[in-house]
Amino acid sequence: MAALPDTAALDRLISERLDALLPGKLAALEAAKTPSMTIIATKGTLDWAYPPFILASTAAALGWEVSIFFTFYGLTLLKKDLEPHVSPLGNPAMPMKMPFGPEWFKDIQWNIPNAIQSIIPGFESMATGLMKQTIKNKGVASIAELRQACIESDVKLLGCQMTVDLFGFSRDDFIPEVTEYCGAASFLARAQKAEVNLFV
Repeated sequence: MAALPDTAALDRLISERLDALLPGKLAALEAAKTPSMTIIATKGTLDWAYPPFILASTAAALGWEVSIFFTFYGLTLLKKDLEPHVSPLGNPAMPMKMPFGPEWFKDIQWNIPNAIQSIIPGFESMATGLMKQTIKNKGVASIAELRQACIESDVKLLGCQMTVDLFGFSRDDFIPEVTEYCGAASFLARAQKAEVNLFV
């Protein structure tokens, strides 16, 4: 009858073998893993609509799994009638530049005081129009185009059910490509597994 191997010697052999194999196995698993990212979009103005859609579409183009959770005013970015405006009032980082006229005119920084912005009727609409013209002049994709790029890249568009209820929206107000309507708990379970989590 063969002698049973010494337990300590067997443990040592197993440990040595694991030490030899484990780094390669872990590296292979890491290389095969698909990176993932979640984004919380909380704002629905024109300028704040760009970051979540740009980041999501870029990550998806790189092969990442991406989810965007649209909550509060960010939820309006999922509406069928997508018409975000820019709000220059109270935004000191937004000096206006004109998207038309001679170069010397377009180079002027129009630092318009809040007190003046607040009393001029239609100032927000004018600022939105100027921003949209600047976007067009520079060849930057529109919000609708970026949203469509996200849809085509299988970015998961998650609507906040609490916000839908809070603001009295109907699901018919939103594009049919919304992946699901969920709450914070469902989103957090998804975010917990992601490598990158962003709040916009």
